[in-house]
Amino acid sequence: MVVGRNRGEPLVRATVYVEGGGNTRALRQACREGFSSFFRKAGLNERMPKVVACGSRTQAYNKFRAAISQRSPDFIVLLVDSEGPVKADTPWVHLREREGDGWERPAAASDRNAHLMVQVMESWFLADRECLMRYFGNGFNGSALPAPQRPIEDVAKADVERALRDSAKPSRKGRYTKGRDSFALLRLLDAAKVIEASPHARRLIDAIAEIP
Repeated sequence: MVVGRNRGEPLVRATVYVEGGGNTRALRQACREGFSSFFRKAGLNERMPKVVACGSRTQAYNKFRAAISQRSPDFIVLLVDSEGPVKADTPWVHLREREGDGWERPAAASDRNAHLMVQVMESWFLADRECLMRYFGNGFNGSALPAPQRPIEDVAKADVERALRDSAKPSRKGRYTKGRDSFALLRLLDAAKVIEASPHARRLIDAIAEIP
């Protein structure tokens, strides 16, 4: 039951414009499927968002900006990597002040519309080490992963990438590659572990779950 909705009223749907998926149809489909699986495991079955895989972060912002300007009844969400530690009070301040972005908050958007994968989507993988071990199989070097941290946002992007590379290299699958592995792993993650370890992931799920 959705609190605050009268009987017969349609559910407001969330549409998430996400960074990722590259420039091929196959990768964008894998991106959509990976995030859809994550949202479903996070308990959003009655609020399953539509996922739009946008490719680059700039493309995600531009598509988000175009969508929210249409004043759609949907809850429009921008989801991008933070690419570094978040010291700002809100995602929009971070995205405006980050060198390389300089993005302004659209007039129709609020703080609830912008969300960050901190520091990169792969940061989420560190919250479910058992998933990594199962996925990469024999030879996976779990000792190459950084010590567990809460929140996982505190692990630097370079350290996340190095840990995945070094831990997976001796495994049955071999070295981690974003195209082959990132969205396959996202589909397998225990969303509850990610939400527990990442305040930004919790903020994203709560924002979608709480739409009227």
